[in-house]
Amino acid sequence: MSVTHAYAQFPAQPSDRPQSLLKSEFFQAVLEGLVDGVLVLSDRGQFVHANQKASLLCQKLSPKTDISQSVPAEVWRVCQALLESRELFPDRTVEIESDVTAKDSATQLRLRVRWFQLIESDPSYLLVTMEDCEQSFRNQAIAEGSKYGLTPREAEVWSYRRARLSYKEIAAKLYISENTVKKHVKNINAKRQAVLWAESDRN
Repeated sequence: MSVTHAYAQFPAQPSDRPQSLLKSEFFQAVLEGLVDGVLVLSDRGQFVHANQKASLLCQKLSPKTDISQSVPAEVWRVCQALLESRELFPDRTVEIESDVTAKDSATQLRLRVRWFQLIESDPSYLLVTMEDCEQSFRNQAIAEGSKYGLTPREAEVWSYRRARLSYKEIAAKLYISENTVKKHVKNINAKRQAVLWAESDRN
């Protein structure tokens, strides 16, 4: 999806859009390149901008809601906490973080909300970053799989362990026995330990 199409999904009132943001193709391209979902909202909960990842995650949070018209309730609750903190701590920079589960119960998201101002003449907006926790665990597992020399199956098992799944849950997902999962985890830990020892010896 192009940047233009991603933006077109989230119409907002013209008076609520910082013109400098709308004119910045570079800024929009940067947002589209991020792994996390990014929303820019007014303090009244109107969409100003959202990258493609954010629109996908919003659909998971609220599949039956027209997200071009309203913010998912889980997102707005975290935003409200930031709005309330402005009254309590007017001289402090506050960031609110919360973990939420999508409607499918399979997607765990970490939401972070803070104040955002592109340039000094613009009003302050709510910047919401949406991290797909499972995807983050998977990315970490891929990097660690390469570092520790794991086999493809070991890397798969490790990605689920990083996501805090039990042996039983991993076995069910991979259609293998719990004992097989335990053997993979034992081999993974041995390879990790060998790498850590080698790094320790070099230092």
